[in-house]
Amino acid sequence: MTKQLLHLVIGGELKDPTTTEFVDLDKVDVVGLYPNYAEAVKAWRGKAQATIDNAHMRYFVVHLHRLMDPGQPDGVMWVSPR
Repeated sequence: MTKQLLHLVIGGELKDPTTTEFVDLDKVDVVGLYPNYAEAVKAWRGKAQATIDNAHMRYFVVHLHRLMDPGQPDGVMWVSPR
């Protein structure tokens, strides 16, 4: 059995294509959660290729497993961005 490493795929229109700030958070496309990086990349690739003509559209793979710490009392610890 392979260890589950959660990944989230999200995307949307960016204010500036050189940043990661979305134009409208209400319109962020939450594509889904995936049990491993390979499955997340498949979903990311499909969305990224479908929006390739819009330079302001970006999709991201978020490594949720890196933000979770099962050793914490509540089971999850979110790391604040630096």
